[in-house]
Amino acid sequence: MDRRTFLAALAAPLAASCEFADGRPRPATGRLLGPDMALGHRLLVDPAPAPTETLRVPVVIIGGGIGGLSAAWQLARDDVSDFRLFEMEAESGGNARSGENEVSAFPWGAHYLPLPTREGRSIRELLSDLGVLSGSIDAEMPVYEERHLVHVPQERLYISGLWQEGLLPRIGVAQRDFEQYRRFEDMVQRYKAARDRTGRKPFALPIRMSGIDAAAHALDATSMRDWLLAQGFDSPFLHWYADYACRDDYGTRAADTSAWAGLHYYACRDGQAANADSHSVLTWPEGNGWIVKRLSEWLQAHGAAPVQTRALCTRLSTTRTGAELDIFLAAEQRSIRVRAEQVLWAAPAFVLARVWENPPPGLREAAARVDYVPWLVANLTLDARPDDLGPAGLAWDNVLYESNALGYVVATHQAIRVKPGATVITWYRPLTDGSPREARMRLANTDWKTWVDEIVAELARPHPALPGLLKRIDIWRWAHAMPRPVPGFLRRPLSALLAGLDRPLAFAHSDLGGLSLFEEAHDAGVRAAQRVRRMRR
Repeated sequence: MDRRTFLAALAAPLAASCEFADGRPRPATGRLLGPDMALGHRLLVDPAPAPTETLRVPVVIIGGGIGGLSAAWQLARDDVSDFRLFEMEAESGGNARSGENEVSAFPWGAHYLPLPTREGRSIRELLSDLGVLSGSIDAEMPVYEERHLVHVPQERLYISGLWQEGLLPRIGVAQRDFEQYRRFEDMVQRYKAARDRTGRKPFALPIRMSGIDAAAHALDATSMRDWLLAQGFDSPFLHWYADYACRDDYGTRAADTSAWAGLHYYACRDGQAANADSHSVLTWPEGNGWIVKRLSEWLQAHGAAPVQTRALCTRLSTTRTGAELDIFLAAEQRSIRVRAEQVLWAAPAFVLARVWENPPPGLREAAARVDYVPWLVANLTLDARPDDLGPAGLAWDNVLYESNALGYVVATHQAIRVKPGATVITWYRPLTDGSPREARMRLANTDWKTWVDEIVAELARPHPALPGLLKRIDIWRWAHAMPRPVPGFLRRPLSALLAGLDRPLAFAHSDLGGLSLFEEAHDAGVRAAQRVRRMRR
């Protein structure tokens, strides 16, 4: 397949109605969606037209995901208003984007935020500004508005033909497996309580606040699967649970995930709330898209210029005193040249390496060595909530044991209803089979009908009546959803190169830490914006 055919495949039109593979009627409507790959790949396919005008902007932000929006929020809080934010997509939000139909809002990507830790003070500030946190942001156990905390029941697992409460397998599990559960949990608790001689945790969010020492690098040298085996953990149920966690946070199998990153998933999150237990999370029908919308409204109310969408940076050149950027405005089919004193780069590192004319030595090579895993997200609109098999009723997060997918969350779970009606469930699957490049080709070459058959066949196992409830299935493809934290990722050259960037460019994307997490993106954006403030003093 050539590149133009590849791009055409990524821009699939509205799907037509037809039948499932077994002859049952397929929902009449559905779409195959995703980021604007044709525009993004313009960097590879077609040269941008010459600029038709030149603008001077003191501060430019490239990328309107969580990193870019957080940078804009911090600038506005510091009374810096002379900045512009350019976003390639038609909407800001990055992998926290969301959608909505007549039934409910729903996520297209990230769908919850763990309770912020003490290290995540700036996230608490953000949540306070958005009306989610009330009272002191420095409280050991802050108070969160009830409507933003996940409603119960929170999670369940489908295993051996039945639903059970919680995600650790319990049905058909032997005593020795439970003993390994307890021993693993004891180790996680010790990691949570540990401190190095400077008082730092071994696992913190953001990563930069972790105590990265010889022990951490030893963990990073092996995979999560091999580390479990080395500790005497051979329970297939515990291994499944660890594999699920690695796929959930990183889109990567435990056998391919750094043991440090795998343990980070369990040990870094120790946020507390005065009005919720420690396992609670913050969530909304549209997932983290709610934060994107409220943050955009906050920026508008505080005088920030509107985000310029469908604006692709095609060239960047820097000197010690400033930067020059060419921005292709897709809606107008023309380019502009922007001269800036400082640039906050909040797009992925591989894009920066592609457009920067004079990058530091080694940046392009380091960026090329990072693999990004593709994801598939589907929103299924149902006439009624799906039927249940087993004692545990429908929860917010619903996971299937030994599935290639991660299960689904219920968009309407946060709604307060007297009588349940139509609903939307959001199904997630990282494509972990084969290399990321092979998975991206599958993402491009698989049509809507084939994906729908796979999704419905999977969900019909725990919900036999689900095919008859379907109204529509909309599918979103993320070709470069997140970097893979493979063994050795803590020492990868890219992180050091990005952290060492000096004026006029600061990196403001989660690629800085190597984990595609809200906390990492927010911290990168805030720190980049704070550097602007320091330079202006």
